[in-house]
Amino acid sequence: MAAAALSSPAHAVDWNELLRGVLGQPSGQSAAARSVDALSDTEVNAGLKEALTRGADAAVAQLGRPDGFFGNPELRIPLPPALQKAEKAMRLLGMGAQADELVLSMNRAAEAAVPAARGLLVDAVKQMTLEDAKGILTGGQTSATDFFRAKTEARLAERFQPVVKSTTDRIGLAQRYNRYAGMAVQFNLLDPTQATVEDYVTRQALDRLYTLIGAKEAALRANPLQAGSDLLKKVFGAVRAQ
Repeated sequence: MAAAALSSPAHAVDWNELLRGVLGQPSGQSAAARSVDALSDTEVNAGLKEALTRGADAAVAQLGRPDGFFGNPELRIPLPPALQKAEKAMRLLGMGAQADELVLSMNRAAEAAVPAARGLLVDAVKQMTLEDAKGILTGGQTSATDFFRAKTEARLAERFQPVVKSTTDRIGLAQRYNRYAGMAVQFNLLDPTQATVEDYVTRQALDRLYTLIGAKEAALRANPLQAGSDLLKKVFGAVRAQ
């Protein structure tokens, strides 16, 4: 599911389709639709909290280990775009090993940073209100991912960057990139999110983390009978029946 989510143009999970009609059905409802309406607010709220917590835990466990990023071609963080354009020339000039070293260090840095995300993600879920839950249910295609981003992205970036920097700073190519990229940003020749290797890796790691959470959540919703929880089976089983 993570591969499918990452390969889509907008990196989006079709939450709207999965959750269509949960909080308001048209006239002439089916038995399945009525089973969704029969869910209480408490069940909807608790079910979403449990599902999001499980998704966050699973995503952190998958990414926050050796080869969590590097060992998966769909999740591996590539060279920054500016270096990708120069990569062929670098290899012709005998700098291929340096490029490979930087890719490995970037991914290892992301793998080391991800475990710090779990506490903030779980806290965000615990603080989710019924209004938040309804917003996710009735929101657009990226409503669940948007919820996590709004609640955790800024603080996660602050936690990730020092970890990433301590790893990538050891690589000479990263240091050279940072010197030149910083100047390029000043002249509007480069996206500010790519001003340093640590900025770029932090953004890439967060994007993959949120996308993977969404993919795991979609997998749970698609097969609630395998959820291992009576509440999840009830809540998402009703949604799956739509």
